[in-house]
Amino acid sequence: MLRGAFPGFAVASLVAITAKFLSEHYGAPAMLLALLLGLALNFLSEEGTRTAPGIGLTARSVLRLGVALLGARISVEMLAQLGWSLILLVIAGVVATILFALLVARFVGRKWRFALLTGGSVAICGASAAMAISAVLPRHERSERDLVFTVLSVTVLSTVCMVVYPMLSGWLGFDQRTAGVFLGGTIHDVAQVVGAGFSIGPEAGETATLVKLIRVSMLAPVVLAFSIIIRSRGLADNDGGKAPPLLPGFVIGFLVLAAVNSMGLIPPAVAAAAGKVSTWCLLIAIAAVGIKTSLGKMLEVGPGAIALLVAETVFLGAWVILGLHMIGG
Repeated sequence: MLRGAFPGFAVASLVAITAKFLSEHYGAPAMLLALLLGLALNFLSEEGTRTAPGIGLTARSVLRLGVALLGARISVEMLAQLGWSLILLVIAGVVATILFALLVARFVGRKWRFALLTGGSVAICGASAAMAISAVLPRHERSERDLVFTVLSVTVLSTVCMVVYPMLSGWLGFDQRTAGVFLGGTIHDVAQVVGAGFSIGPEAGETATLVKLIRVSMLAPVVLAFSIIIRSRGLADNDGGKAPPLLPGFVIGFLVLAAVNSMGLIPPAVAAAAGKVSTWCLLIAIAAVGIKTSLGKMLEVGPGAIALLVAETVFLGAWVILGLHMIGG
């Protein structure tokens, strides 16, 4: 099985390496580049090609390993550094954004699955959350298309926010710490949060990264909640999809690593290494997802889906700004 999967895995890895090289030299997000390069190689996933089995396996298994390793960066001590008022603001923002997505999706002709996928990706951690949530949603004929569209859209929106939000922070008169909370609480992807935060200053960058990791820590409970709700309400059966597992293995891995890290059993160097491996796994997985997806089918999603993602992004930004104003920054 592994021998048959190697050609597809090698192609996805090569696409990820190329995307990383281009990102480092031209400044574009690596996730976005990996996805676009993958879309251009869609013919490699056609049935009968040597690479097709490995590409499918990579999109599933490598993704789950990458999400699980994110847990090594999470700890209870990290959460305590921020203070309970800001932690509650961030957690409430995640929940409110997902509920907002479910509400607005009805007005743009989208179903609950698409709302959970986009709302969760905007609320938590962009492309990484989209791929993790997609793994537990019931499968249907448009699953891959919706996932690629969501990853592409949140990555582009995250890049726009990385440029616009630091300027907005200055216009609103935020100090470095408050600006860091705003950036970490609103920008979708971790890399763009770091870039935006440190463009303001060291304190803003460190605070933004911390707040962002708190949002990342919400990934496991949100995925678990989605699984429980879907199974308890029989939503998979109603829509003809296959029910997801109650608690996927990669979520268990995420929680275990977070617990071990909270007990101080993971050395900082090991946690940093796990973070780098996680980044590469997610990059390789999104390259494979891109290869699996037809660009023509992805474009069928329509303007309503774009409007939904933009509305979710604006809602989350407004939520954090209002919350910071209410708790006095």
